[in-house]
Order: sequence, then structure tokens, then C-alpha cells
Amino acid sequence: MAVDIFQCKNINILVYVLVALFGIGSWVDINGLWVELPVMVPHLPEGWKLPSYLSVIIQMANIGPLLVTAMYVFCKSYMKERVAVYAVLGIGATSCLLMSFFWKETSYIAGDFHSTALLVLQFFLALTDCTTSVLFLPFMATFKAEYMTGYFIGEGLSGLVPSVVALGQGVGQLTCKNISSFNSTTNVTSFSIQPIYHSIRFSVEEFFYFLCAMLIISIVSFTILNYTSYCKKEKVKHQDDYEEVESSNDNQMMSSYELNPDQPYSISAQNSENHSNEFINPSALSSRNQLMKKNKQLDINSKSVDIIQFREILSTKLFIYYLVLTAWVNCLSNGALPSLQTYSTLPFGNDAYHLSATLANIANPLACLVAFFVTVKSSIVISFLTFLGTAIAGYIISTAVESPTPVLYNTTTGSVIVIASWILVVFTLTFVKVSIAGIFREEGKKALLWIGGISQVGSAVGAIVTFVLVNVYEMFESAPTCQS
Repeated sequence: MAVDIFQCKNINILVYVLVALFGIGSWVDINGLWVELPVMVPHLPEGWKLPSYLSVIIQMANIGPLLVTAMYVFCKSYMKERVAVYAVLGIGATSCLLMSFFWKETSYIAGDFHSTALLVLQFFLALTDCTTSVLFLPFMATFKAEYMTGYFIGEGLSGLVPSVVALGQGVGQLTCKNISSFNSTTNVTSFSIQPIYHSIRFSVEEFFYFLCAMLIISIVSFTILNYTSYCKKEKVKHQDDYEEVESSNDNQMMSSYELNPDQPYSISAQNSENHSNEFINPSALSSRNQLMKKNKQLDINSKSVDIIQFREILSTKLFIYYLVLTAWVNCLSNGALPSLQTYSTLPFGNDAYHLSATLANIANPLACLVAFFVTVKSSIVISFLTFLGTAIAGYIISTAVESPTPVLYNTTTGSVIVIASWILVVFTLTFVKVSIAGIFREEGKKALLWIGGISQVGSAVGAIVTFVLVNVYEMFESAPTCQS
């Protein structure tokens, strides 16, 4: 028998990489659009008000996950997950391609020019990314639990990869120069420090080609994961899957159950026709009685189950508690903090802003990688990490409120503290999200659907509240790009 060089203990490295590439497609297009804004804004009529428009449109796109969740609940028989994943990724790739041609196009609406094509296409990009939260996580429930961290690494890379490419493009690179201006009326010469932006190495159009290519890679990875027998070996069965089979054909039953010696917490189901082995995770069962009921329905003529080991199933209170934590963590990490990053970091200098943004994007996939090696299932530890992340976020928000003159602003010490704070807050909150998702992964598809939906709710609430505070109440004041 040939040895698979990609097999490492309970995971296959090649499948793990494919899962990560699939996960990159979750938010790569919206993240890419955000990092490209410094190049696009000078050519668009909205100017730096454009991010506010984009934030509102992203929240409008949450209609996507709401519809998908409704289909899961009310008409599951019509919900084709594979078709839906292909649809949303296809819409995202097509929108990126169209964006490369029409992002500069404007229309005269309500007495002013607006970037109509950009805003419409951005809605479809946001529709794609928001919907992936309730599609991709349930799909990952079909794989072994070890692959969940691979998906989150890919999701983290969806922010890091566009940022690195944008840095290579030259986005945000500038030089502060002392510019003089002469007023002929008063015969006075004034001096001011102004930013001089460097020319970029490749165009906005080429950047959107890259984003389109990344989504195509995600589609190809999804196809390989779904349709190749090599990847199917890494899949598992859940109670959800068997409920679907029973609802469509009540007469089809498996002939026997036997304990799988390699996986002490799994049950091997052997089909009498093709003798292929599949695995059921008993922790996904809603109760022990359900499993025993299913055992009684089976015709076990020659084999029987002698011993069954159960994992502890989440109580209703703990289930709800983890959902609340997930909503709160996403409210901070995806909703509030990204909108406040410029207010928080620019008072400490332009280098502090770029370093905090780049290193925070690195901290995200790094936290997912650590979660792969360090599994945390204790509610006490998860609660402590959530509190720690919230405390650090509180400091970051305080620097944003005090902008443009927070404590230690425009100093090396202040720069180090704020950069470290951004790295730690992203690392901690990401680790909490991955840990909770890992716990819910053992509960089955429905639990991961809840995680995906509540993540979008938390993100939406955080973004809307921050939008109101920034644009309506004007609680935040940005520091100048070049300090005098």
C-alpha cells in the first residue's frame, strides 16, 4: 500500500491547504477594496466620504445571509449548498472583473455626481462576503474538526494577502514635505507640511484582476474539495446529514454500527452494499436518547455495539452564552475597530498607522495557526480571553476618542503601545472566535449556521453604531497625515 506523503497524523496537508485557499474567498474582495481606497479616492466625487457609503452598503448586503438562514430553517429541501457557494463566489469574481472596467464611472443623481457603478458592484461584493458566513461554516462541518482552523487561516489571509499586494503596489506611501505658499494680497509667505504621495507600481484595474483571480482560485479549491475522492476521504458524517437522508427516503437504513478503533469518539457506519466506511460524530447528536433510538431501528444481525463513548454536549445556557460572546467579539473586531483605526493610530504617526494595519492582518492568521496547536474548550479561559480583548479594545477606542491628541501621541513610546495593542486585540479576539467555532463544529451544521448568522449580526451592530458616532455625532477627529 502506497504511503501518502501529505498525510500528517489526522489531517492531510494538501487538503488543509485547499481548505485555506477556499477560506480566502470569504472576504478577499471587500478587504481588497478597502486597502485600495487611498488610490481610488482622489479619482472619485465622494472623496473620503466614500468609506461611509461603503459601510452602509455592506450592512445592506446582510440581506444575503438572512435569506440563506431563512431557507435553511423553512425550506431546507430546496437549499442546495454547493449551488449556493458557486453562486456567491461567481458573483464576487464577476463583480471584481466588472469593477476593473467601471470603477471610475459616475452618474448625476440628486444634484451631485456619484460613483454609481462602484457602489452597485460593491453591494454585490458585500453580498458575496456576508453570505459566506452562513454558507462556508456549515460546509466545513462536513470535514474533520482539524480542518476548521485551516478555514479560519484562509479567512485571515483574505485580509493579509490584499494588504501585502497593496503594499507592493505602493498604496499609502508618501513623503511629508514643507510646502511654501505666497499670498500676494498680504505679501506673506506661509509654510505647511503636506503629504506627497508616491506613484503606484501597477494600476487599480490590475489590482481588481488579482482579486478576481483569488476568487477563481477559491472556486477551484471548493470544486476539488467537493468532487475528488482524495479529499472526500477527509469528510465525516453528522446527525444533520442522516436526518436529511431519512426525510428523503425513510426506508433506507444502514445495516450495522461498529466502533472505530482509530477514533474513540466516533462510530463507524458500514453500508452493506458498498462496504465503505463513514464516520458519525456522536457529539453532534442532540441527545443520547436520539442515538439509542437510531440504534434500535437498525438491523444488527451479525454485529453489535458493545461500548459507546459520548462527548459532553453543550447545554442550552452555554450554547447561548457562546453565541453572545461571538456576537460581541465580531461587533468589536469586524464592526467597530476597523472604522476607528485611523483615528486611533494616526496621532502616533503615519508609520504607526501602516504598521498597525499590516501587523494586525498578520496576527489574524497567526491566531488561527496557534488555535490549531493549542485547543481551548474551557468556558473560563474563553471568557478571560474575551475580557482581555475587550480591555485592549477599550484602550484603542479611548485613543480614537482623544484623537488627534491622545496620551503619548507623536512619541515613540505611544507608537509602540498602540501598535502592540492592535496586534494583541486582533490576535486575542480571533483566537476566541476560532475556539468557539471549534466547539460548535462538534455540534454539527446547525450550530455552525448559528455561529455564521450571529457573527454577521454582531458585525452589523458594531458597524452601524460606529457609523452613527463618526458621521452623525462626529465624536472622532482624525489627526493630520503629516504631523507638524
